[in-house]
Amino acid sequence: MTTLTLTPGAATLDDLARIYREEASVRLDPACRPAIELAHARIAKAVAGEDAVYGVNTGFGKLASVKIASEDTATLQRNLILSHCCGVGPAIPRGHARLLMALKLLSLGRGASGVRLEVVDLIEAMLERGVTPVIPAQGSVGASGDLAPLAHMAAAMMGHGEAEFEGRVMPGGEALAAAGLTPLEFGPKEGLALINGTQFSTAFALAGLFDAWRAASSALVISALSTDAIMGSTAPLQPEIHALRGHRGQIEAGETMRALLNGSDIRESHVANDARVQDPYCIRCQPQVTGAAMDVLRMAARTLEVEANAATDNPLVLVGADLIVSGGNFHAEPVGFAADMIALAVAEIGAIAQRRVALIVDPVLSFNLPPFLTPNPGLNSGYMIAEVTTAALMSENKHLANPCVTDSTPTSANQEDHVSMAAHGARRLGQMIENLNRILGVELLCAAQGIDFRAPLATSETLQRVVTRVRKDVATLDEDRYLAPDLERAAQMVAEGEITRTASLDMPELST
Repeated sequence: MTTLTLTPGAATLDDLARIYREEASVRLDPACRPAIELAHARIAKAVAGEDAVYGVNTGFGKLASVKIASEDTATLQRNLILSHCCGVGPAIPRGHARLLMALKLLSLGRGASGVRLEVVDLIEAMLERGVTPVIPAQGSVGASGDLAPLAHMAAAMMGHGEAEFEGRVMPGGEALAAAGLTPLEFGPKEGLALINGTQFSTAFALAGLFDAWRAASSALVISALSTDAIMGSTAPLQPEIHALRGHRGQIEAGETMRALLNGSDIRESHVANDARVQDPYCIRCQPQVTGAAMDVLRMAARTLEVEANAATDNPLVLVGADLIVSGGNFHAEPVGFAADMIALAVAEIGAIAQRRVALIVDPVLSFNLPPFLTPNPGLNSGYMIAEVTTAALMSENKHLANPCVTDSTPTSANQEDHVSMAAHGARRLGQMIENLNRILGVELLCAAQGIDFRAPLATSETLQRVVTRVRKDVATLDEDRYLAPDLERAAQMVAEGEITRTASLDMPELST
């Protein structure tokens, strides 16, 4: 298993993507350890003092005015974690949980949380040895932090709750013991430091971002294939058009599609004497739409990279100022905005892809392709209902793309009276991207079928590699057959990045 060394405050999107996709282990740069110790020493000083310090020697939320005796501070943290384990619903995927844990390490590593090094060491060891807390998916409103889901993570560290180890779910204490680890009894503020924060929302938003970018990259390849299948024009890909507008995503999308279509015999066959003057927008405006979505994803990426490196618990220990200060960094509003942006981009990539599917199966618009891409229409329905399926998925994504961050509601006896709803705003991205991958998968099959019908004319070498890869798993549709497995396999190829890998072309990077 790969181990990444992360520097708190400087972790990159590439680092985070490796944790998500490869389940890499994580260790913090040892250079951050002195700052962690200094912050813990400041908490110890507060415990020994008489002043009330929120979360150290007081109750929580609406109960912050209740002073806690020094001998009860450990019990306070234990009770906090157990009482906040109120998550419901299915357990989140393992990759998301591990990314969440890595993000919590980055936050603690900023040296503003006041935890002991033992807390950091245990999270690192759990990641290294494969002990993954079972974290229910529902229960966070994205402020004051992702309390419920993070409490389930912390409970496993205490030996409570449940964790997965070597493929089996078991009580948290048993999982730790099986991995040769010892549960922790949390000291002052440590439980609060673990459950205050945006790491659940941020982990899901990052996962959505990475998967959405993969889908956007696949869409460029598949849309180029569709363009050739309907004998579309490459004139709208002329670089000067996009340079005159100046948007990075549009310029890169146009450049990528030009490269993909370069050398196509199909394209060369209708450069001259083509009676069509302009293609429909779903062909002509692909760089403007998919490119704009790529730019939106990059905007979200900037926010999430900052958030991944942030200290987001409360209160924060300001060692240089010798202060412990209550603030609001646990409020996940930036993450909520980013998740809504990703949702909009995903919905629009799918919307224009669905129109391309509709175009290819329509004999009025597909430039002499047979109805629904079947050689014997009437007896066979071809991809008729596959197109209807993409319409259903597109419409579902439109509804899911409605903003979540605007839907605040007061909680905790009106103490926490404005919340971000970032958690389910980020969580819904998974379903949206599954829908998008299926839309793109259907487009892939339709475009490959259209290319088959253009024989003996051939598409470009690059795009022919993609068609060949498709045909390895999904045969040409000569007559009607049970199509559901074909659609799932095509969606899987998109989701796993096989389309862009097969194209073997330098694709636009997510890096901001």
